[in-house]
Amino acid sequence: MTKTVKKVVISVIVAIVALVIIVNCFTIVNAGHTGVVVTLGKVNDGVLQEGLHFKIPFVQQVVKIDNRISKLEVTTEAFSKDLQTVSTTLAINYRVDSAMSFSLYKNVGADFQSVLVVPAVNEVLKAITARYTAEESVTNRSLISDGLIEGLNEKLNASGLYITDVNIINFDFSEAFINAIEEKQVAQQQLLKAETEKQTAITNAEAEAEAIRIKAEAEAEANNVIKESLNEDIIRSKFYEKWDGKLPQAMGVDSIITSIDDMTK
Repeated sequence: MTKTVKKVVISVIVAIVALVIIVNCFTIVNAGHTGVVVTLGKVNDGVLQEGLHFKIPFVQQVVKIDNRISKLEVTTEAFSKDLQTVSTTLAINYRVDSAMSFSLYKNVGADFQSVLVVPAVNEVLKAITARYTAEESVTNRSLISDGLIEGLNEKLNASGLYITDVNIINFDFSEAFINAIEEKQVAQQQLLKAETEKQTAITNAEAEAEAIRIKAEAEAEANNVIKESLNEDIIRSKFYEKWDGKLPQAMGVDSIITSIDDMTK
């Protein structure tokens, strides 16, 4: 190999090494992240914000922490107040406080989700589920969600983790409990149906009695009107209208008619 070739090779090697060193002198923190600087294994206080930053090559390492809202889905079991097994699936939104990224990484590491968040979810959920019966758990989802947010923040805020939202995706119960609930609902529906039919029958009877009363009052009123309107002159007039002019052919001894007036009496 000639000296010229050796010089070219050495120059190329030097250039590559220099390029590697230069590249390792800088780091880029992406949007929504913070950079935790680790110098020879020691976590530095403070964080690097978004953008381009200088670091000591091969001596310092920058760990990127995602400070955007992250989603975690957890399925766990707990006991209700009435000792029913409740299997719950939760969707949890949380974020890392950017100012505390370095302390979180220093004290817990990068896997803080499985180390801190998941155990806290299990613990808080069990405590809240124990306050309600299995049936109440279904009807009080919003209260349980609010309780989870409050309880989780009490446990995790000091570490730099903040729970922003908790959604209960599903509640699952034992087959025996589900059957008992269905039987209870059927019994309640049958009772409601019986009460409705009873009330309808009472209403119909009352309506019929009221109709009979109104009809009787109307008939009585009509009879009174007729009675008041019938005087002796009207009766005599009606008789004359219908009389054919002939006197009765057969009469008893005591039934002698002396005048037309006697026939109208």
